[in-house]
Formats: sequence, C-alpha cells, structure tokens
Amino acid sequence: MKIAFLTPEYPHRRTGTAGGIGTSILNLTKGLIALGHQVVILVYGQDKDAYFEEDNVQYYKIKNIKIKGLSFYFTQKKVERLIDKLYSENKIDIVEAPDWTGFTAFINPKCPLVIRENGSDTYFCHLDNRPVKFKNKYLEKRALKKADAIISVSHFTGTLTNKLFKLKSPFTVIPNAIDVLAFKPFPKTDTRLTILYFGTLIRKKGLLELPEIFNKVHAENKEAELVLVGKDSPDIFTNSKSTWALMQPLFNANAIKKVNYLGAVPYKDMQDLIQQATVCVFPTFAEALPVSWIEAMAMEKPIVASNVGWAKEVISDGINGYLVHPKDHTTYANRILELLEKPSLQKEFGKAARKKATTTFSAEVVAKQSVEFYKTMVTL
Repeated sequence: MKIAFLTPEYPHRRTGTAGGIGTSILNLTKGLIALGHQVVILVYGQDKDAYFEEDNVQYYKIKNIKIKGLSFYFTQKKVERLIDKLYSENKIDIVEAPDWTGFTAFINPKCPLVIRENGSDTYFCHLDNRPVKFKNKYLEKRALKKADAIISVSHFTGTLTNKLFKLKSPFTVIPNAIDVLAFKPFPKTDTRLTILYFGTLIRKKGLLELPEIFNKVHAENKEAELVLVGKDSPDIFTNSKSTWALMQPLFNANAIKKVNYLGAVPYKDMQDLIQQATVCVFPTFAEALPVSWIEAMAMEKPIVASNVGWAKEVISDGINGYLVHPKDHTTYANRILELLEKPSLQKEFGKAARKKATTTFSAEVVAKQSVEFYKTMVTL
C-alpha cells in the first residue's frame, strides 16, 4: 500500500522538531516500511515548498499560504490539490491526519481520509480544565464528521472525543507505536538512585505536582535524585513564561539540591538517559496514549504513572508499573520509594513492561493493525 501522513510536525532535520504526533508517525512509518509498504510524509507549516526522499520515504514540505484571515483555508486547499495530484498519479492510496486543530476540516480529497485521534485541542482543554477556542472546536468537529474513518489511539480518547463533540462516530482503537529495537534494555552503569521524568515541562503533565511528591521522597531517602528532561513551556494559568520557574519554589530547600534539570536533549540520547534511571515517573493529567511511557516500558524501567483515563490501557497497576493519581502526593511518593528500595520489584515490573511494549505497542504490531484497517477502505 501507499500511505500518506498529513502532519504539522515530523522529527527530521529538514522538517524541524516534533512532539508526540510527529514521533508516533515516525514510529509507524518504520513499521510500515519494514512490512514493504510505501510512505509519503506531507508536512505543512514549513519554511518553503520542497520535496526529498530518504530511507525509502518521500517527503513533501508545504509552506502555508499567507492571506490575512484566510491563510488556514487556502493552505488546506493547497494541501488538497497536492493530495489529489499524488492520488491521480498513483503515488498514494490513502491519507491519514491527526485530529489536532482540525486541519482537514475543509480538505475534500479524492482518496480516503482517515483521522487518527491523538487528542484534539478540545480534548486536552477539557482534561486541563480550561476553555477551548471556538474556532478550534468548530474545525475539529467538522474534520471528524467529514473523515471517511476514525482511528483512536486509546478507547478512552475515542469515547471522550465523541462525548465532547456530541458525536456517535465509530472508531477503531489502534495504539501509538515505538521502535522496540531502538528502545531496548542494556546494562545500567549508573549506581545512583535516580527518578526520571521526560517530556515537556508543563502543568497538564503534572509538573507542578512533582515537586511536592519529590519532597516526600527526599524526606525518606536522601540518596534519591530527580532528573528532569524536556523543553520548558509557558503556563497558561499564571502567564509565567516558564513552568520550571514555577516548579522551583515548590521544592523544599534540601530536596531541590537533588534535582537536575537537563532541558531538552536530542531524541537519540534518550535511550541512555532512560536506561540509567532507576524509576520513571509520569504524573500527568492529560494524554491520549503517551509514547514516553511505552519507551520506558520497552527499556524495562519500572514506572509510577498517573491513573487518569487512558492509563489502564497502557499499564496494569501492580503488574508492570504503578498507577496513582498525581494529586495523591503521599501515595505517589510511597510507590516511588517502594521501587527505589526493592531491586527485585524493579526487575519484575521491568520485565513485564518490556513484554507489554513488544506485544502491544511495537511498530511492527501497530503497522500490521493499521494496514488491515486501511485495506477496508481502499480498493487496490
């Protein structure tokens, strides 16, 4: 098959940095290529229009059209023309796009269009208890209603999305994928007791809860260190330009001496940082199906994560990790302390986590599921 992905981001040196959407597409692309399928990446919002090929993937960089008040619409129509051209030239069979901000709301391609729900702005605003822009909600709902089919990365995300938009759209659950060969365990050489968080430093991911949790951990275990990895971000509730700046006063004077914020690091360096950690923590309030959790699981890391919504679709509490509500600081800290103090439990959870990652979230498994879904929509 010939599958096109329309996206605002993709992790490539010529297309810029990317978050969860781009990373999930990259991982799925690897799986599809390995199965012998062809992939086309259409990245809008670029600095110029360009085309290149690399590692059996075709890339189209798309520069947005700038017309006051009409940029969004005319850029969509530009993308539509490109998709139709590729389809008419037999270069693609189907196109997939994310639900974020409803970019496909006014795109009417000649080929089937699939929306993959990784979490819309409406969805994340709801989980974050803040208002959503009317424009974004309107466009996201229109895009979902017009899609030929919908994939959701978790049952929770698909169900909540329908509820928020007052839709009854059928959806198929196909999770995000990771490259289990890239994220595989290797010997840990760092003997320190380190607690690792990696991801954006932002309120919705529980970063303002983490200082209180670590204060309690430090009170019981003075050797434990907290390592933070990821880009800093502004805080919409306080208008602070830095979530890290908001976090620092929440640590007590002794605990903050054991905190190391590394900032953003290259994606290729994450494997080593994960492997050297003792425990990984993700006290988030808002996700769809987090790739970071699965990466840590694939590297046999014990995890203490949020118990909100989607979490049970990733981690089985007490089997391959612990699930705790981020605001329950005491229980969260106790779960971390239990893992820090029990190497046998670390190993038990880690082995079970790796098994879950390879059997459920590997790029090969998810690519096969995606292709079977695409085949129901395409006449080859």
